[in-house]
Amino acid sequence: MYARNGPLVSVLTPVYNGDEFLRECIESVLSQTYQNWEYTIANNASTDGTLDIAEEYCRRDSRIRVISSDTWVPIVASHNRAFGLISKDSKYCKVVSADDWIYPECLEKMVGLAEPRPSVGIVGAYQLTGGGDRWFVRNVGLPYWQTVVSGRDICRAHLLGTVKVLGNPTSVLYRSDLVRKTDEFFPNPTQESDISACLKHLQCSDFGFVHQILAHERIHNQRATRVSLAKNAYVSADISDLQEYGEWYLTERERDARIGELLDRYYAYLSRNAFKFRGRTFWSYHAGRLRDLGYRFNGRKLCMGIAAEALDLVLNPKGTVETLSDRLRSYYMF
Repeated sequence: MYARNGPLVSVLTPVYNGDEFLRECIESVLSQTYQNWEYTIANNASTDGTLDIAEEYCRRDSRIRVISSDTWVPIVASHNRAFGLISKDSKYCKVVSADDWIYPECLEKMVGLAEPRPSVGIVGAYQLTGGGDRWFVRNVGLPYWQTVVSGRDICRAHLLGTVKVLGNPTSVLYRSDLVRKTDEFFPNPTQESDISACLKHLQCSDFGFVHQILAHERIHNQRATRVSLAKNAYVSADISDLQEYGEWYLTERERDARIGELLDRYYAYLSRNAFKFRGRTFWSYHAGRLRDLGYRFNGRKLCMGIAAEALDLVLNPKGTVETLSDRLRSYYMF
């Protein structure tokens, strides 16, 4: 219905040294069944063939433009710089990360859900994530019949950890007026600030969800999410979001209890890492992250966690051998 004459969608690809996968990303935008879009490729001072590829496609399709900066900025700042480039006439904004792609019906399905429902500010969908022999679907958890959820309800569920469907930029569509409300749509410098943006802007809008796989996230060694996973940054990001936005969606008791649960999980993670090959950089990072959140590193709590982990290893010798084998393997493959 909206494929040919719907509202304008500003599609963005902020990219730094993405020449390995950029063609596939661009081709996925060109293959959309929905045709009323403009596409801005925001080059973040790339030193590889990224700019050449982007300019090649720009010459082939007038809807594509390339904005290139000579000054490199971190990934979140790069996204915020790109958000500032969307058309004043666009109604929706869609990010497609340079190492990801979207399926042909992505824009059509997302715009088709949002257009009849003006209260919807952000639209999500299932995302296929994978590479090699590892594949899984992200953003699952909503009942199939539930296509629109109040912003308050979905943010409560996210903060309490019961449903995690807010997704990363490639799997969501933003309403452009929300993007234009601030100079920094991603509100903090962490790599998980895309979730923070959802929590911030769903205070005044609803969340829509298309029960279909509309995006693909590629797993590879250079992706930003690999860094977050390696550092277990998601737990600390969840704590930070609870501190910043928890009072909007939760009672004080709910917020404090959830922060307590996440801190316990954080120290359990650190305790397990006492048995891995971790150096000073790892421990300095986490001590600093806790300090940023307003907590002193609790050595007593860490020692108690280490003791519990050690006892489990002693009482479960078979599991100990398997665990050590897995850890050695992952260490030498990392």
